[in-house]
Amino acid sequence: MHRIARPRIVARMTTLFIADLHLDESRPAIVESFLEFLAHDARRSDALYILGDLFETWIGDDDDAPLAGTVADALAALGRSGVPISFLHGNRDFLLGENYARRCGMALLPEHVVLDIEGRPTLVMHGDTLCTDDVEYVRFRSQSRDPAWQRAVLSGTLPERRALAQQARNESERHTRSAIPTIMDVAPAAVEAMLERSGVTRLIHGHTHRRAMHALPRARGDAERVVLGDWYERGSALVVAGPELRFVDV
Repeated sequence: MHRIARPRIVARMTTLFIADLHLDESRPAIVESFLEFLAHDARRSDALYILGDLFETWIGDDDDAPLAGTVADALAALGRSGVPISFLHGNRDFLLGENYARRCGMALLPEHVVLDIEGRPTLVMHGDTLCTDDVEYVRFRSQSRDPAWQRAVLSGTLPERRALAQQARNESERHTRSAIPTIMDVAPAAVEAMLERSGVTRLIHGHTHRRAMHALPRARGDAERVVLGDWYERGSALVVAGPELRFVDV
């Protein structure tokens, strides 16, 4: 099969951000796009940040599904090429642990952290904690981040955990269909509080799948909120090169 030549998206000192890939065996085209991205565009960057939901589901670092191994090998190859990789958990892959991270050659970050990105302090996070109006999800998140709950889940067999993950996916789809769209977006008050607490004027996050750059007028000076795109229909990345921020399709 002949591949269509694509323009290079990275040509100078750059940092790349991606999120919400939801990689799954049922979507092989997106998996292939991600592998191509790691083998080419990502190798011309200076750092790659994955802000959660790399996988559609994650049932534990001992998962023997081929996809987990394929992705780990590709990420490790990128790391060996000299590109540091950082990952923070999303709402689908919060069980991803140190063992798999080491296998991928990527650093695990806290759920929200301020980084110096191209000379500017930037708060990065998955973004689900900003959706405070979605009461049902807030309740689930509180339960699923409880260490005792996680230990109980991970003590099950792989078939049991796969069944539990499928049940969770079904519940998530039901909730998405029935919920009012506005409650599934970030709450402005939560964004403002997080910016104030972090002492920064730029936030980059995923989760909502609503790719955009938002200017945020504030009493203490303007800020910006950058929302990463998902990988459902096509790949999406944010390129940060000095003061320039731009989205690219992968």
